[in-house]
Amino acid sequence: MEYSHLLPVVLAFSIIFLYSLILKYSSRVARKLNLPPQACGARPIIGHLHLLRGSSEPAHIVLGKMADQYGPIFTMKMGMKRTIVVSNSEMAKECLKTNDVIFAGRPKGLARETLGYDGAFFVFSRYDHYFRKIRRIVMTEALSSHRLETLKHIRESEVKAAIKGIFDRIRRRDGGGSNSKKDSGVVVEMEEWFEGINENVIFRMIVGKRFSEAGKILNSEKGDLILREKIRGYVKLLAAFAVSDTIPFLRWLDLFRVKREMKKMAKEVDVLLEGWLEEHKQKRKTNNSKSDSDDNEERDFMDVMISILDGDDNVTSTYDADTINKAVSLTIILGGIDTITGTLTWILTLLLNNREVLKKAQQELDQHVGRERQVKESDTENLVYLQAVIKETLRLYPPGPIPRPDHESTEDCVVGGYHIPAKTRLVINISKIQRDPKVWPDPNEFRPERFLTTHKSVDVRGQDFELIPFSSGRRICPGMYLALKSMPLLLASLLHGFELSTLGEEPVDMSEAGGLTNHKSGKVEVLLTPRLPARLYGH
Repeated sequence: MEYSHLLPVVLAFSIIFLYSLILKYSSRVARKLNLPPQACGARPIIGHLHLLRGSSEPAHIVLGKMADQYGPIFTMKMGMKRTIVVSNSEMAKECLKTNDVIFAGRPKGLARETLGYDGAFFVFSRYDHYFRKIRRIVMTEALSSHRLETLKHIRESEVKAAIKGIFDRIRRRDGGGSNSKKDSGVVVEMEEWFEGINENVIFRMIVGKRFSEAGKILNSEKGDLILREKIRGYVKLLAAFAVSDTIPFLRWLDLFRVKREMKKMAKEVDVLLEGWLEEHKQKRKTNNSKSDSDDNEERDFMDVMISILDGDDNVTSTYDADTINKAVSLTIILGGIDTITGTLTWILTLLLNNREVLKKAQQELDQHVGRERQVKESDTENLVYLQAVIKETLRLYPPGPIPRPDHESTEDCVVGGYHIPAKTRLVINISKIQRDPKVWPDPNEFRPERFLTTHKSVDVRGQDFELIPFSSGRRICPGMYLALKSMPLLLASLLHGFELSTLGEEPVDMSEAGGLTNHKSGKVEVLLTPRLPARLYGH
């Protein structure tokens, strides 16, 4: 009995000893199978996690430095999970094109189970019949080029309303005069402004009402603010580190209470989705003039999904119709708002720090649009310099520098001449790929002109692996076309309608916040001054 206090110590040393033996055996197997080189510094149980969790830098920067040391493909141990990290375009092409089907798998994880409706989030689901069917529905009924074209009035009306809102603030400050003074302006926190527009666009597409109206379901005067915080919290938890995802036998501990927080958030947001869905069902019962056979173009996505899933046993055999509707609708809401908002903030920050580029973009707008009308979405196709600005920002600051969730191989394959076993996780370091000096001269400089000259033919739609901000292959970001429609219109309208200036002489800080989506750290406050006649702002 007097030795009982030594049992935990003995147990701990036993586990470490056994793990050391496993590592030694694994190293022999790795040499025999010709696996990619393994990074140094792995520790018992946790593997290389300490290199990522203990760093103040975002993961894509840490992994980029490791790629400089170990090469464009190397192996890490994320806890007890074998992971390969790919950091150049050739290796990415082998994974996402040559072996696309093999790497279309997804690992199981706590976020998938709790926040992702146990895989009903199609971005978390396995590459199976359910995934293919739901993705096809989403791309047809919500995010296809044709569908987005029919909904351009939503984007245009929300952008116009937001531009008018800024001008109205200036008028109120200046006493309501009919003409704005040349030196009049108002300070706007731009990320929140972008977020507000995207919230309205996405919610009108998916739920059929503006964001503030959707927030009324919370029965609070601050319903929209509460709803915004819930969405932000949901995205944050999707990116949260769950120890059990990499060290499965510790799942029962729920370290850092991640599982508890996820379950709580999932329940709260599910209540909201259930409420919006019930509103749709009640509306369908009372509005008999709108039959399922009517044209879908004027109906929101949640309503269209009700019609599609009704009686479709091929899909609802996996999950019930309501679960699918809520999960898929939430997927689009979260992805659409967060990624577009983050990228627009980076674009604006780069423009503020590169005034000559900002001036050129505004000159292009004056040339193609003039100052006698507002920008239309159809104008953006002719704004080649503005498109180059967006491309260059997506190169430097892709929405997901390391796409999440990870890919996972479903069977053995070969990448770069190395053997990759089944159940190996794949991390694509998009940020590192898009700053490769072999492909991009002066890779860390903001030079939109490169997309009008040397890299004119390089596109962002997943076919040119030197530039894959939305990833590529079967798991390419489904919201890509929405982003490429929304961002040019919003950015063009802002630059066309206002002069922009910072509140100080110092450049805007370019620190990255990290997380599921690549957001800029800190606020971006900008002084906006009208540059068009007052009548063009809705007066």
